[in-house]
Amino acid sequence: MSAFLVVVPPLTGHINPVVGVAARLTARGHRVAWACADPALVRRLAGAEAQVFGCAGPVPGTGGAVRPPGLRGAEALKFLWEWYLLPLAEAMAPGVRAAVGTFRPDVVVADQQAFAGALVAERLRLPWATSATTSAEFTGAYDGLPKVADWLWQHLGVLRARLGDPNATADPRFSPHLLLVFSTPELIGPQAPSAPHIRYVGPSLTGRPDQPGFPWAWLDHGRAKVLVTLGTANVDAGDRFLAESLTALRERTDRLQAVVTDPGGALPLTTGDQDILVLPTVPQLPLLERMDAVVCHAGHNTVCEALWHGVPLVVAPIRDDQPVVAGQVVDSGAGVRVRFGRVTAVRLGEALDTVLFGSAHRAAATRVRTAFRAAGGTGAAAAHLERLAAENR
Repeated sequence: MSAFLVVVPPLTGHINPVVGVAARLTARGHRVAWACADPALVRRLAGAEAQVFGCAGPVPGTGGAVRPPGLRGAEALKFLWEWYLLPLAEAMAPGVRAAVGTFRPDVVVADQQAFAGALVAERLRLPWATSATTSAEFTGAYDGLPKVADWLWQHLGVLRARLGDPNATADPRFSPHLLLVFSTPELIGPQAPSAPHIRYVGPSLTGRPDQPGFPWAWLDHGRAKVLVTLGTANVDAGDRFLAESLTALRERTDRLQAVVTDPGGALPLTTGDQDILVLPTVPQLPLLERMDAVVCHAGHNTVCEALWHGVPLVVAPIRDDQPVVAGQVVDSGAGVRVRFGRVTAVRLGEALDTVLFGSAHRAAATRVRTAFRAAGGTGAAAAHLERLAAENR
Protein backbone atom coordinates (compact mmCIF):
# COMPACT_ATOMS: atom_id res chain seq x y z
CA MET A 1 0.00 0.00 0.00
CA SER A 2 1.09 3.59 -0.60
CA ALA A 3 1.04 6.89 1.31
CA PHE A 4 -0.29 10.15 -0.14
CA LEU A 5 0.23 13.64 1.30
CA VAL A 6 -2.42 16.10 0.09
CA VAL A 7 -1.31 19.75 0.19
CA VAL A 8 -4.13 22.28 -0.07
CA PRO A 9 -4.73 25.98 0.54
CA PRO A 10 -7.25 26.82 3.29
CA LEU A 11 -10.07 27.31 0.77
CA THR A 12 -13.23 25.19 0.76
CA GLY A 13 -13.47 25.01 -3.02
CA HIS A 14 -9.93 23.60 -3.25
CA ILE A 15 -10.35 21.05 -0.49
CA ASN A 16 -13.78 19.66 -1.35
CA PRO A 17 -12.88 17.98 -4.68
CA VAL A 18 -10.00 16.05 -3.09
CA VAL A 19 -12.01 14.84 -0.10
CA GLY A 20 -13.73 12.16 -2.12
CA VAL A 21 -10.46 11.07 -3.72
CA ALA A 22 -8.82 10.77 -0.31
CA ALA A 23 -11.75 8.71 0.93
CA ARG A 24 -11.39 6.34 -2.04
CA LEU A 25 -7.67 5.90 -1.40
CA THR A 26 -8.27 5.22 2.28
CA ALA A 27 -10.98 2.67 1.47
CA ARG A 28 -8.46 0.85 -0.74
CA GLY A 29 -6.02 0.53 2.15
CA HIS A 30 -3.70 3.44 1.44
CA ARG A 31 -2.56 6.02 3.98
CA VAL A 32 -3.64 9.61 3.38
CA ALA A 33 -2.63 12.75 5.27
CA TRP A 34 -3.19 16.44 4.65
CA ALA A 35 -1.07 19.58 4.96
CA CYS A 36 -2.96 22.86 5.29
CA ALA A 37 -2.81 26.22 7.05
CA ASP A 38 -6.28 25.58 8.51
CA PRO A 39 -6.45 22.01 9.91
CA ALA A 40 -9.91 22.66 11.40
CA LEU A 41 -11.32 23.39 7.94
CA VAL A 42 -9.86 20.18 6.52
CA ARG A 43 -11.32 18.13 9.37
CA ARG A 44 -14.72 19.78 8.95
CA LEU A 45 -14.77 18.81 5.28
CA ALA A 46 -12.84 15.53 5.31
CA GLY A 47 -13.94 14.21 8.69
CA ALA A 48 -12.75 14.59 12.26
CA GLU A 49 -10.51 11.53 11.90
CA ALA A 50 -8.45 13.05 9.06
CA GLN A 51 -4.71 13.26 9.76
CA VAL A 52 -3.72 16.86 9.15
CA PHE A 53 -0.31 18.49 9.45
CA GLY A 54 -0.72 22.15 10.27
CA CYS A 55 1.24 24.73 8.29
CA ALA A 56 1.70 28.44 8.76
CA GLY A 57 0.02 30.73 6.29
CA PRO A 58 -2.75 33.29 5.82
CA VAL A 59 -6.25 31.97 6.42
CA PRO A 60 -9.12 33.88 4.79
CA GLY A 61 -11.28 35.75 7.27
CA THR A 62 -8.69 35.85 10.06
CA GLY A 63 -6.91 39.09 9.22
CA GLY A 64 -4.16 39.98 6.79
CA ALA A 65 -4.57 41.70 3.45
CA VAL A 66 -8.19 42.07 2.37
CA ARG A 67 -8.84 42.32 -1.35
CA PRO A 68 -11.07 45.34 -2.18
CA PRO A 69 -14.50 44.07 -3.30
CA GLY A 70 -14.43 46.17 -6.47
CA LEU A 71 -11.08 44.87 -7.72
CA ARG A 72 -11.43 43.10 -11.08
CA GLY A 73 -9.43 41.73 -13.99
CA ALA A 74 -5.64 41.78 -14.02
CA GLU A 75 -5.44 43.89 -10.87
CA ALA A 76 -7.53 41.36 -8.93
CA LEU A 77 -5.36 38.52 -10.23
CA LYS A 78 -2.16 40.34 -9.29
CA PHE A 79 -3.52 41.04 -5.80
CA LEU A 80 -4.44 37.37 -5.36
CA TRP A 81 -0.92 36.26 -6.22
CA GLU A 82 1.04 39.01 -4.53
CA TRP A 83 -0.91 39.15 -1.28
CA TYR A 84 -2.13 35.58 -0.92
CA LEU A 85 -0.80 32.76 -3.12
CA LEU A 86 2.91 33.63 -3.03
CA PRO A 87 3.00 34.41 0.73
CA LEU A 88 0.97 31.24 1.35
CA ALA A 89 3.58 29.13 -0.45
CA GLU A 90 6.44 30.71 1.50
CA ALA A 91 4.65 30.23 4.81
CA MET A 92 3.50 26.66 4.14
CA ALA A 93 6.81 25.28 2.87
CA PRO A 94 8.41 24.52 6.29
CA GLY A 95 5.25 22.72 7.43
CA VAL A 96 5.07 20.73 4.21
CA ARG A 97 8.73 19.69 4.55
CA ALA A 98 8.08 18.62 8.15
CA ALA A 99 4.98 16.65 7.07
CA VAL A 100 6.99 14.84 4.40
CA GLY A 101 9.66 13.96 6.94
CA THR A 102 7.12 12.60 9.42
CA PHE A 103 4.58 10.97 7.10
CA ARG A 104 7.02 9.80 4.40
CA PRO A 105 4.61 9.85 1.45
CA ASP A 106 5.13 7.99 -1.79
CA VAL A 107 3.29 10.76 -3.69
CA VAL A 108 2.51 14.39 -2.91
CA VAL A 109 -0.86 15.60 -4.22
CA ALA A 110 -0.59 19.37 -4.51
CA ASP A 111 -3.46 21.70 -5.24
CA GLN A 112 -2.81 23.88 -8.26
CA GLN A 113 -2.59 26.95 -6.02
CA ALA A 114 -0.65 25.31 -3.18
CA PHE A 115 2.75 25.85 -4.76
CA ALA A 116 4.58 24.73 -1.62
CA GLY A 117 3.45 21.15 -2.18
CA ALA A 118 4.81 20.98 -5.73
CA LEU A 119 8.08 22.77 -4.99
CA VAL A 120 8.90 20.86 -1.80
CA ALA A 121 8.21 17.56 -3.58
CA GLU A 122 10.39 18.71 -6.47
CA ARG A 123 13.31 19.55 -4.17
CA LEU A 124 12.98 16.24 -2.28
CA ARG A 125 12.74 14.24 -5.55
CA LEU A 126 9.25 12.97 -4.76
CA PRO A 127 6.68 12.33 -7.51
CA TRP A 128 3.83 14.81 -7.27
CA ALA A 129 0.43 15.15 -8.81
CA THR A 130 -1.49 18.35 -9.43
CA SER A 131 -5.06 18.61 -8.19
CA ALA A 132 -6.59 21.08 -10.67
CA THR A 133 -9.77 22.19 -8.94
CA THR A 134 -10.37 24.81 -11.63
CA SER A 135 -9.80 24.37 -15.34
CA ALA A 136 -9.41 28.07 -16.12
CA GLU A 137 -5.68 27.94 -16.75
CA PHE A 138 -6.10 25.26 -19.43
CA THR A 139 -7.93 27.64 -21.76
CA GLY A 140 -5.33 30.32 -22.39
CA ALA A 141 -6.50 32.56 -19.57
CA TYR A 142 -3.40 34.76 -19.87
CA ASP A 143 -3.13 34.81 -23.68
CA GLY A 144 -4.33 38.39 -23.79
CA LEU A 145 -2.30 39.42 -20.76
CA PRO A 146 1.35 38.78 -21.68
CA LYS A 147 2.69 41.19 -19.07
CA VAL A 148 0.67 39.46 -16.36
CA ALA A 149 1.85 36.03 -17.55
CA ASP A 150 5.49 37.20 -17.49
CA TRP A 151 5.03 38.69 -14.03
CA LEU A 152 3.56 35.42 -12.71
CA TRP A 153 6.33 33.30 -14.22
CA GLN A 154 9.05 35.55 -12.82
CA HIS A 155 7.59 35.27 -9.32
CA LEU A 156 7.28 31.50 -9.64
CA GLY A 157 10.96 31.41 -10.63
CA VAL A 158 11.95 33.33 -7.51
CA LEU A 159 9.78 31.02 -5.41
CA ARG A 160 11.36 27.94 -6.99
CA ALA A 161 14.85 29.21 -6.20
CA ARG A 162 13.94 29.36 -2.51
CA LEU A 163 11.68 26.31 -2.13
CA GLY A 164 12.18 23.94 -5.05
CA ASP A 165 14.87 22.63 -7.35
CA PRO A 166 16.53 25.64 -9.03
CA ASN A 167 17.42 23.47 -12.02
CA ALA A 168 13.88 22.24 -12.62
CA THR A 169 11.72 23.72 -15.37
CA ALA A 170 8.22 22.38 -14.74
CA ASP A 171 5.50 24.89 -13.93
CA PRO A 172 4.48 24.15 -10.31
CA ARG A 173 0.86 24.59 -11.36
CA PHE A 174 1.09 21.66 -13.79
CA SER A 175 2.78 18.47 -12.66
CA PRO A 176 4.77 16.65 -15.33
CA HIS A 177 3.96 13.37 -13.54
CA LEU A 178 0.16 13.49 -13.21
CA LEU A 179 -2.32 16.30 -13.73
CA LEU A 180 -5.80 15.54 -12.38
CA VAL A 181 -8.40 17.86 -13.89
CA PHE A 182 -11.80 17.85 -12.21
CA SER A 183 -13.61 18.61 -15.45
CA THR A 184 -13.78 17.27 -19.03
CA PRO A 185 -13.07 18.66 -22.52
CA GLU A 186 -16.83 18.82 -23.12
CA LEU A 187 -16.92 21.80 -20.75
CA ILE A 188 -13.40 23.16 -21.14
CA GLY A 189 -13.68 23.23 -24.92
CA PRO A 190 -11.48 22.25 -27.88
CA GLN A 191 -8.46 24.01 -26.36
CA ALA A 192 -8.30 21.46 -23.52
CA PRO A 193 -4.71 20.14 -23.57
CA SER A 194 -3.98 16.50 -24.26
CA ALA A 195 -1.02 14.49 -22.99
CA PRO A 196 -0.55 11.05 -21.41
CA HIS A 197 -0.13 12.52 -17.92
CA ILE A 198 -3.24 14.77 -18.14
CA ARG A 199 -6.31 13.00 -16.82
CA TYR A 200 -9.79 14.48 -17.04
CA VAL A 201 -11.73 12.80 -14.24
CA GLY A 202 -14.83 15.01 -14.05
CA PRO A 203 -16.21 16.50 -10.83
CA SER A 204 -15.65 15.04 -7.38
CA LEU A 205 -18.89 15.53 -5.50
CA THR A 206 -18.43 13.76 -2.18
CA GLY A 207 -16.86 16.59 -0.22
CA ARG A 208 -19.86 18.40 1.29
CA PRO A 209 -20.75 17.86 4.96
CA ASP A 210 -24.38 17.15 5.80
CA GLN A 211 -26.65 20.11 6.58
CA PRO A 212 -29.76 18.83 8.35
CA GLY A 213 -32.85 20.95 8.79
CA PHE A 214 -33.59 22.09 5.24
CA PRO A 215 -37.40 22.31 4.70
CA TRP A 216 -37.63 19.82 1.84
CA ALA A 217 -41.43 19.67 2.07
CA TRP A 218 -41.53 23.36 1.08
CA LEU A 219 -40.49 22.51 -2.50
CA ASP A 220 -43.40 22.39 -4.94
CA HIS A 221 -42.83 19.66 -7.50
CA GLY A 222 -45.27 21.30 -9.90
CA ARG A 223 -43.16 24.41 -10.54
CA ALA A 224 -39.70 25.21 -11.81
CA LYS A 225 -37.08 25.67 -9.11
CA VAL A 226 -34.06 27.96 -9.08
CA LEU A 227 -30.99 28.14 -6.85
CA VAL A 228 -29.13 31.45 -6.49
CA THR A 229 -25.66 31.27 -4.94
CA LEU A 230 -22.46 33.32 -5.05
CA GLY A 231 -20.33 30.74 -3.26
CA THR A 232 -18.39 31.06 -0.04
CA ALA A 233 -15.77 33.64 -1.04
CA ASN A 234 -17.86 36.49 -2.43
CA VAL A 235 -19.82 37.68 0.59
CA ASP A 236 -18.17 41.09 0.35
CA ALA A 237 -19.25 41.75 -3.24
CA GLY A 238 -22.72 40.32 -3.72
CA ASP A 239 -25.23 42.65 -2.05
CA ARG A 240 -26.42 44.43 -5.18
CA PHE A 241 -26.55 41.26 -7.29
CA LEU A 242 -28.61 39.40 -4.69
CA ALA A 243 -31.03 42.33 -4.46
CA GLU A 244 -31.54 42.39 -8.25
CA SER A 245 -31.96 38.61 -8.21
CA LEU A 246 -34.64 38.85 -5.54
CA THR A 247 -36.58 41.39 -7.63
CA ALA A 248 -36.39 39.20 -10.73
CA LEU A 249 -37.51 36.14 -8.77
CA ARG A 250 -40.45 37.95 -7.16
CA GLU A 251 -41.76 38.83 -10.61
CA ARG A 252 -41.85 35.11 -11.49
CA THR A 253 -43.28 33.42 -8.42
CA ASP A 254 -46.32 32.40 -10.46
CA ARG A 255 -43.96 30.13 -12.42
CA LEU A 256 -41.18 29.18 -10.04
CA GLN A 257 -39.82 28.76 -6.55
CA ALA A 258 -36.35 29.93 -5.59
CA VAL A 259 -33.76 29.20 -2.94
CA VAL A 260 -31.26 32.03 -2.36
CA THR A 261 -28.09 31.63 -0.32
CA ASP A 262 -27.24 34.80 1.56
CA PRO A 263 -24.35 34.08 3.95
CA GLY A 264 -23.70 37.77 4.58
CA GLY A 265 -27.28 38.74 5.42
CA ALA A 266 -27.51 41.19 2.50
CA LEU A 267 -31.22 40.65 1.89
CA PRO A 268 -33.83 42.03 4.30
CA LEU A 269 -35.79 39.46 6.25
CA THR A 270 -39.40 39.28 5.11
CA THR A 271 -42.34 36.99 5.68
CA GLY A 272 -44.04 37.97 2.41
CA ASP A 273 -41.98 35.83 0.06
CA GLN A 274 -43.76 32.51 0.36
CA ASP A 275 -42.12 31.19 -2.81
CA ILE A 276 -38.58 32.44 -2.16
CA LEU A 277 -36.50 30.89 0.59
CA VAL A 278 -33.48 32.91 1.76
CA LEU A 279 -30.95 31.03 3.90
CA PRO A 280 -27.32 31.63 4.96
CA THR A 281 -26.33 28.13 3.82
CA VAL A 282 -28.02 25.31 1.94
CA PRO A 283 -27.32 21.59 1.31
CA GLN A 284 -26.23 22.35 -2.23
CA LEU A 285 -25.63 18.90 -3.67
CA PRO A 286 -28.94 17.27 -2.71
CA LEU A 287 -30.70 20.52 -3.57
CA LEU A 288 -29.28 20.50 -7.10
CA GLU A 289 -31.03 17.19 -7.73
CA ARG A 290 -34.30 19.12 -7.54
CA MET A 291 -33.31 22.35 -9.34
CA ASP A 292 -34.18 23.41 -12.89
CA ALA A 293 -31.70 26.31 -13.12
CA VAL A 294 -28.81 27.81 -11.15
CA VAL A 295 -27.81 31.46 -10.96
CA CYS A 296 -24.21 31.74 -9.75
CA HIS A 297 -20.83 33.46 -9.92
CA ALA A 298 -19.31 30.85 -12.27
CA GLY A 299 -17.25 29.31 -9.50
CA HIS A 300 -15.78 26.08 -10.85
CA ASN A 301 -17.22 23.83 -8.14
CA THR A 302 -20.75 25.25 -8.39
CA VAL A 303 -20.72 25.10 -12.19
CA CYS A 304 -19.52 21.49 -12.24
CA GLU A 305 -21.96 20.41 -9.54
CA ALA A 306 -24.86 21.96 -11.46
CA LEU A 307 -23.82 20.39 -14.76
CA TRP A 308 -23.27 17.01 -13.08
CA HIS A 309 -27.03 17.16 -12.51
CA GLY A 310 -27.75 18.47 -16.02
CA VAL A 311 -28.92 21.84 -14.69
CA PRO A 312 -28.39 24.87 -16.99
CA LEU A 313 -26.93 28.07 -15.59
CA VAL A 314 -27.05 31.83 -15.56
CA VAL A 315 -23.46 32.85 -14.76
CA ALA A 316 -22.31 36.23 -13.46
CA PRO A 317 -18.52 36.01 -13.02
CA ILE A 318 -16.90 38.33 -10.50
CA ARG A 319 -13.10 37.82 -10.68
CA ASP A 320 -10.20 35.33 -10.67
CA ASP A 321 -10.99 32.25 -12.78
CA GLN A 322 -14.72 32.94 -12.93
CA PRO A 323 -14.81 34.84 -16.27
CA VAL A 324 -12.96 31.94 -17.91
CA VAL A 325 -15.30 29.33 -16.42
CA ALA A 326 -18.29 31.45 -17.45
CA GLY A 327 -16.93 31.46 -21.00
CA GLN A 328 -16.73 27.67 -20.90
CA VAL A 329 -20.37 27.48 -19.81
CA VAL A 330 -21.52 29.76 -22.62
CA ASP A 331 -19.35 28.12 -25.29
CA SER A 332 -20.63 24.68 -24.30
CA GLY A 333 -24.20 25.96 -24.71
CA ALA A 334 -25.12 25.11 -21.12
CA GLY A 335 -25.86 28.63 -19.91
CA VAL A 336 -26.21 32.36 -20.34
CA ARG A 337 -23.79 35.00 -19.07
CA VAL A 338 -24.77 38.31 -17.46
CA ARG A 339 -22.60 41.15 -16.14
CA PHE A 340 -22.22 40.86 -12.40
CA GLY A 341 -21.65 44.54 -11.67
CA ARG A 342 -24.26 45.97 -14.04
CA VAL A 343 -27.01 43.40 -14.32
CA THR A 344 -30.56 44.56 -13.72
CA ALA A 345 -33.52 42.55 -12.52
CA VAL A 346 -34.96 42.80 -16.05
CA ARG A 347 -31.85 41.37 -17.72
CA LEU A 348 -31.43 38.70 -15.08
CA GLY A 349 -35.07 37.68 -15.46
CA GLU A 350 -34.69 37.41 -19.23
CA ALA A 351 -31.63 35.20 -18.85
CA LEU A 352 -33.42 33.04 -16.31
CA ASP A 353 -36.44 32.62 -18.60
CA THR A 354 -34.11 31.57 -21.43
CA VAL A 355 -32.47 28.72 -19.55
CA LEU A 356 -35.61 27.66 -17.70
CA PHE A 357 -38.16 27.57 -20.47
CA GLY A 358 -36.08 26.92 -23.59
CA SER A 359 -34.67 23.53 -24.55
CA ALA A 360 -31.26 24.31 -26.03
CA HIS A 361 -29.39 25.09 -22.82
CA ARG A 362 -30.89 22.14 -20.99
CA ALA A 363 -29.87 19.81 -23.83
CA ALA A 364 -26.30 21.15 -23.69
CA ALA A 365 -26.21 20.73 -19.91
CA THR A 366 -27.33 17.15 -20.39
CA ARG A 367 -24.46 16.52 -22.83
CA VAL A 368 -21.94 17.81 -20.30
CA ARG A 369 -23.56 15.71 -17.58
CA THR A 370 -23.11 12.58 -19.69
CA ALA A 371 -19.42 13.35 -20.20
CA PHE A 372 -18.90 14.13 -16.52
CA ARG A 373 -20.41 10.87 -15.40
CA ALA A 374 -18.39 8.85 -17.90
CA ALA A 375 -15.10 10.39 -16.71
CA GLY A 376 -14.93 8.34 -13.52
CA GLY A 377 -14.76 11.00 -10.79
CA THR A 378 -13.14 10.06 -7.50
CA GLY A 379 -12.62 6.44 -8.48
CA ALA A 380 -10.69 7.36 -11.62
CA ALA A 381 -8.61 9.96 -9.78
CA ALA A 382 -7.69 7.46 -7.06
CA ALA A 383 -6.71 4.86 -9.66
CA HIS A 384 -4.41 7.32 -11.45
CA LEU A 385 -2.74 8.20 -8.15
CA GLU A 386 -2.27 4.53 -7.32
CA ARG A 387 -0.53 3.97 -10.66
CA LEU A 388 1.76 6.95 -10.11
CA ALA A 389 2.76 5.58 -6.69
CA ALA A 390 3.33 2.09 -8.07
CA GLU A 391 5.48 3.37 -10.95
CA ASN A 392 7.71 5.33 -8.59
CA ARG A 393 7.85 2.97 -5.62
